[in-house]
Amino acid sequence: MSGVERWRLVLGRYAARRLGQAAAGTEAARMETALEYLYGREYEERDVRTDELGPGSLSDSAPSLVTWLGEVRDLFPRETCEVLEGHALDRYGLTGLVTDPETLERLEPNENLLKTLLALKGHLNGEVLAVARRIIRQVVDELRARLEMDVRRAMAGRLSQHRHSPHAVAANFDALGTVRRNLKHYDVERQQLVLQELLFFERNTRRLPWDVIVCVDQSGSMVGSVIHSAVMAGILTGLPSFRVRLVVFDTNVVDLTDQADDPVEVLLRVQLGGGTDIGQAVRYCSQLVEHPERTVLVLVTDFCEGAPPGELVRAVRGLAESRVTLLGLAALDGQANPFYDRGIAQRLADCGMRIAALTPSQLASWLVEVTS
Repeated sequence: MSGVERWRLVLGRYAARRLGQAAAGTEAARMETALEYLYGREYEERDVRTDELGPGSLSDSAPSLVTWLGEVRDLFPRETCEVLEGHALDRYGLTGLVTDPETLERLEPNENLLKTLLALKGHLNGEVLAVARRIIRQVVDELRARLEMDVRRAMAGRLSQHRHSPHAVAANFDALGTVRRNLKHYDVERQQLVLQELLFFERNTRRLPWDVIVCVDQSGSMVGSVIHSAVMAGILTGLPSFRVRLVVFDTNVVDLTDQADDPVEVLLRVQLGGGTDIGQAVRYCSQLVEHPERTVLVLVTDFCEGAPPGELVRAVRGLAESRVTLLGLAALDGQANPFYDRGIAQRLADCGMRIAALTPSQLASWLVEVTS
């Protein structure tokens, strides 16, 4: 693409004044039309007179969403398509992208689309809901496949720095110990260390399962963490080292333990938005504790408490005093870059809850550390 063509795309409807019209039917003209169909909405929102800017693209001849999506897919790279689709949904509210089954079928399944589908879940029904369910399943399965290998590797057991194993596993190789053991075999003439015995660490394994209670804030701002929490609960449920309870909450508390092994069903049950009563959720979780010294409570929330915070602080302090291991996650997703109420989080930290923002693989490593 030439520099002039790039400037035409940047300038949009302003380009014709200085650069002339692109030849009708050419790829450049099609790209301009596709971008104008979306970003021409900026002029409407700003009350800019379109007659001063030249002909707009929002007239009766504008392409339908289905046609527009087809053009975008045909003209732009995949990464660009995802950006355009995201802007259409998030910036311009073109919900027709996800409420029309034919249009929805054409969207690129990804985590951003999954977030949008969850946010608009209440408006989906019939054929659209069936298509949405397939997309949710595909995105969740891809996300789970990416995470499960790392999680299972972390859960396989920590290396024991004091015991060696007769089983030769490359990941458990004790390099320093091997060097020390074979120093007596050093060949002075060749100045080489002759390795006659290789050492491998033994891995600690957990025999008695731990109870892990995952308590997730389903407010709208937590949608990314809700997705990753559902996937993590599904992964952990399949491991013999843990017995998992899954709880979601807003101003009500819903126990989804019976569906924890299926993240898709969990996500279809959550209701994003509404108020937040974290204290009530923590009190409910305290009723699930059977063996405090072998229980981990993972609270996933932005700590924006809607109820009097004193109740939440008392509930957390009570769990800490009973020796439950407590982790408060301000974010559980791929970025782990949260916005949260630091004042409330600090009060809970003072009671004995560790506060963090973690990726799923970091959470897995933390669970190994505290349950070994």
